[in-house]
Amino acid sequence: MAPKRRTSRVTRNPELIRGVRKHSRSQMYHKRGLWAIKAKNGGKFPHHEKKAAVAEAVAEKVSKFYPADDVKKPLSNNRKHKPTKLRASITPGTVLIILTGRFKGKRVVFLKQLSSGLLLVTGPFKINGVPIRRVNQAYVIATSTKVDISEVNADKFDDKYFAKQVEKKKKKGESEFFEAEKEDKSSLPVEKKDDQKAVDAALVKAIEGVPDLKVYLGARFSLKSGMKPHELVF
Repeated sequence: MAPKRRTSRVTRNPELIRGVRKHSRSQMYHKRGLWAIKAKNGGKFPHHEKKAAVAEAVAEKVSKFYPADDVKKPLSNNRKHKPTKLRASITPGTVLIILTGRFKGKRVVFLKQLSSGLLLVTGPFKINGVPIRRVNQAYVIATSTKVDISEVNADKFDDKYFAKQVEKKKKKGESEFFEAEKEDKSSLPVEKKDDQKAVDAALVKAIEGVPDLKVYLGARFSLKSGMKPHELVF
């Protein structure tokens, strides 16, 4: 198919040779009547303000760069947190047996369930050395033994109570370094010690009112030869 023939553009100031036109700029100024337009508008050419450009949605440009490794994009998570359902066998005051961790085999008293679903328990500390702590109900055995905890005030304890306080590290001198080694890091803060004493005082009073309950809580649970786990009754 032959290309379309371009029609020559008609101009009022044709080019004689390259770079030289028939009429000068002043001649074309009068020829086009620009002087009349300027005189009509007070010696100035009319100026029309530009309309505000409508903001158009600019399509995102596709990047030409591709990473060497696959970049993982976070997936949307629309799941709603449901509170953990407490086992029917665990009620306030129930004696539990811890199955794992530092206090494995210890018997503790259940106080309440926290908003995170964890159980708030204590030994009490004065009897078997288990402080106020949180335990997952999957790692405890509920027994039929119960303790009266009506006088124990556990409203103060929540998940924030057990949060670790991060302290800014400071540069220590030689003398401060040796003093820090002497301090007992495992010791509880004064406030938590007072809370433990208050809970223990109310619990021990109720425990001492039941015969042999103090000895039962102080003994560690363990399986011995000849014991059949499926026949055990707690």
